[in-house]
Amino acid sequence: PCHCNSLCPQYNNCCSDYSQLCDSKGSATDAEIKAVSETLYTLDSNKASPSQLKIDPQALVADSQTSSQTDLSSSRLYSYLDEGTLFSKPTYAAFLALLDNYNWMTGTTESFTSQQLAEQDTFLKETMSNTEVGKELFAFLYTKGYYASQAEFIQDLKNMWFGLYSRDNGKMDSSGFEHIFSGEIKGGKVSGFHNWIQFYLLEKKGELNYYSHSFDGPWTSYPDVLGMQFMWKGYYKQVGSAIIGCSPEFDFALYSLCYITRPGKQCRLSLGGKDLIIQTYTWENSFYGDGKKFIGSAYPASP
Repeated sequence: PCHCNSLCPQYNNCCSDYSQLCDSKGSATDAEIKAVSETLYTLDSNKASPSQLKIDPQALVADSQTSSQTDLSSSRLYSYLDEGTLFSKPTYAAFLALLDNYNWMTGTTESFTSQQLAEQDTFLKETMSNTEVGKELFAFLYTKGYYASQAEFIQDLKNMWFGLYSRDNGKMDSSGFEHIFSGEIKGGKVSGFHNWIQFYLLEKKGELNYYSHSFDGPWTSYPDVLGMQFMWKGYYKQVGSAIIGCSPEFDFALYSLCYITRPGKQCRLSLGGKDLIIQTYTWENSFYGDGKKFIGSAYPASP
């Protein structure tokens, strides 16, 4: 009695196994995803310029050395950031407001105040509705059949990114946003943590110690990609890759593009004519809406 009809999400009458048996979303080819990623790259007007951000990657280690937990870099990764200019931009300010809304240890229930929920809405509005990057991402997903309206798009982003699920002991202790952008501690090590701004802030506070990097992207300006080894609050991250120097809206848009079009797979992008692979993971243990999956993780893969 049930069949695959791409309009059922719009009319809210999909069968319970629709997402498992049917292509419940639109479709985009690898070439189309690469093309729109180039457009997003061009539109990222809020990225850091070389005069606003300076990094000192120092020690480069082989993949076989990333587990050694040896501090091979005497200086901080971030040697300079023009906070006054960048952090006053609306999307940066909205992003910064979210970072202190989470408990970094899994197994501790997360709960949000009305102000914190409003901060989520502000972030989505500033990054996805008020920037050219966000408008372009929605236009692409709309024309490819993933969403019927911007309101549906924004609501789905809120659910997939900020909806809570349990990583430890049945506690509602995690979300895609917390895992990827804020970072967590699970099983005695750093879990997630793939954002350059959070890294900068914690390093500045003295809570994070940069050790080395195991890969550096081919870009000579920002955004760039770096795979880092570091210690956070006494817990180690073997490879914490991040897109360096991009705006919050660009980071959020790339991960969203890849998760929506290539959930749980490698997503092949192109930035300034150079290839980038984003690996995404779906959360398989709980769902939102009509069987939709939360974001488990997303990060730049090693070349």
